[in-house]
Amino acid sequence: MPRKPRMYLAGVPCHIVQRGNNRAACFFTDDDYAFYLEVLADACRRYRVDVHAYVLMTNHVHLLMSPQAVDGVSRVMQSLGRRYVQYVNKQYRRCGTLWESRHKASLVDAERYLLACYRYIELNPVTAGMVPHPGDYRWSSYGANAWGRRDDLVSPHALYLALGVDGSMRRSCYRGLFTRHLSRDVVHQIQTALDFSMPLGNDRFREQIERELGRSIGQAKRGRPFAQPASECE
Repeated sequence: MPRKPRMYLAGVPCHIVQRGNNRAACFFTDDDYAFYLEVLADACRRYRVDVHAYVLMTNHVHLLMSPQAVDGVSRVMQSLGRRYVQYVNKQYRRCGTLWESRHKASLVDAERYLLACYRYIELNPVTAGMVPHPGDYRWSSYGANAWGRRDDLVSPHALYLALGVDGSMRRSCYRGLFTRHLSRDVVHQIQTALDFSMPLGNDRFREQIERELGRSIGQAKRGRPFAQPASECE
């Protein structure tokens, strides 16, 4: 069966997950995490891709990115995969593959799901039982988005900037989002969209994507429509 072509559009956020082969570990020391982020930042600058949120787990990575060009995400992931595998193979005197054959990708309806994806990504270490709070985990964008920690990799999305009139208000509002759990239905929708590499959004969003791509993208199983509250800071 031919592989389903990936869907990327300039300016449309994309949720990426990259997993270790057979769910095996792909990070072994702090230096590995740091090198991955260094290579990712370099590739994103080169191919003009903005990273809004990320988390590096032991055996997989989540990225929320917006490319400025259609081929930006593909180029970043190719460069990142190649350079990081070369580093690991040399560092640990190993050979062979490190990642699953293909990363998963899902276009995100920003108005309805963007901030939910931010939270889903940065809550991964909490969900996995690694830490009690996302701020306790070093290898994610939570420190930058919630506390303003310097992180040259992170570029805020317009909807993040709309959370407040200044940085302090935005960060306070953002931290407030984490006082509420993501519903099971929203988590299911995010995970299903990734599993099937389908857009995360309502029918109108999917139709918009189909028009811009000029082809049908099929149908994914979805739960109830989710509306991202306009006043998330309340």
